[in-house]
Amino acid sequence: MTEGLRLMCVHAHPDDESSKGAATMVKYVRAGHEVLVVSCTGGERGDVLNPRLADDPHILRDLAQVRRDEMAAAAEILEVKHHWLGFVDSGLPEGDPLPPLPEGCFALEPLTVTTEALVREIRRFRPHVVTTYDEDGGYPHPDHIMCHNVTRAAFEAAGDPAAYPDAGDPWQPLKLYYNQTFHRQRVVAFHEALVELGMDSPYAAWLKHWDREDREVTTWIECSEFYGLRDDALRAHATQIDPDGPFFRVPLAVQQERWPTEEFELARSYVPVALPETDLFAGIPREVAAADALATSGPLTLVRDTVKERTS
Repeated sequence: MTEGLRLMCVHAHPDDESSKGAATMVKYVRAGHEVLVVSCTGGERGDVLNPRLADDPHILRDLAQVRRDEMAAAAEILEVKHHWLGFVDSGLPEGDPLPPLPEGCFALEPLTVTTEALVREIRRFRPHVVTTYDEDGGYPHPDHIMCHNVTRAAFEAAGDPAAYPDAGDPWQPLKLYYNQTFHRQRVVAFHEALVELGMDSPYAAWLKHWDREDREVTTWIECSEFYGLRDDALRAHATQIDPDGPFFRVPLAVQQERWPTEEFELARSYVPVALPETDLFAGIPREVAAADALATSGPLTLVRDTVKERTS
């Protein structure tokens, strides 16, 4: 594994980073890499999902600050750097028909505005690899879909000196990945493990109504030794996770044995790839100076491009 490279993980809300690829981030930090989590919004319109905290007066009074504090705690546990992109949570609209999104929210911001903000951070941090969500957002929350659109646009624009010229010196990330943590194969493995243990499985209902598209998983990161820290980071987002919920139903040791990897889908690469991979930095020059030179050497040729538009 190359040492000293930089990984940027772009997420919609605080807590997303702890449920999607968190153990992978710890693995790379421990291996000597820099990891930056970018939260596009502050999660201000999130629901309190922990029933033990549903009526807490401090949380009800100042959820925005509570979520900032939770994010700081999770970042410390995961040993990652963190940046707020500064946009406002859109909330998850419910009803039939769906109500309009609130004015000024992230999902309604002009794409040029949100993209420039992320381009500025890419050019400051200079990541070699960027991760985010696929075109459906992992699930169709408006902020997750916007996060995908912004990250894809910023990945393309960051290396173009003509794009957002006031946002810093050009820098081209070399690989773009989509998180694929919650895919059917993994859920089936956990469901079967619980059944074998004689335990109730919350995944039975998930699988009965499963309607997600099967994605191409290209990259498998072995990181099971860090699952405990991942779970600690999730619990740090105390308003957003039920400690008795399905995230923690499968015993840690069983997870480590049955499913020791976190998964990703390689969407774009400017360096040669051989799939499947076991390293997000695979194909990037081993010396940081060489990788940096590649990322600033002008127009590069895509060797893998599977990016597609959202269809609905």
